[in-house]
Amino acid sequence: MAGGIRENNSGDDLAENHEINVTPFIDVMLVLLIIFMVAAPLSTVDVNVDLPASTAKPAQRPDEPVYVTLKEDMSLSLGNDTVARDVLGPSLDQMTEGNKDARIFLRADKTVDYGQFMEVMNLLRDAGYLKIALVGLETVPAAPADAAAAPAAGVETAP
Repeated sequence: MAGGIRENNSGDDLAENHEINVTPFIDVMLVLLIIFMVAAPLSTVDVNVDLPASTAKPAQRPDEPVYVTLKEDMSLSLGNDTVARDVLGPSLDQMTEGNKDARIFLRADKTVDYGQFMEVMNLLRDAGYLKIALVGLETVPAAPADAAAAPAAGVETAP
């Protein structure tokens, strides 16, 4: 009988149930499984680039660093000299004396399209230079309330 009136009026105590309800536990485990299945592919990186952490102390620069600059008008500069894209590889070979392990510091104007930036990285890679360091401006964190009106100073850093 599924439910019924007790014939025995010996008390109002119900019988104790010693079974554990595992349904909420299973629901929580399935939600966690879905979260990990979605988050796992997002934690992998496909492009290998040497990027410094923002809190890391900058590494020592070589005596004569090799800078490749992508300007706003999409022209390339090697050091202080403007070079054409088709002679970037030979110009780098001449500047680094054929050392393909030399670290190349790549910097670009912030208005440059991401596709154009990747083309320059591919040019460097095709020339055999795989150690590419990205150069950016490191901003100094502002003080709590007093220096909120003062602009943050930018410092050029290289990895």
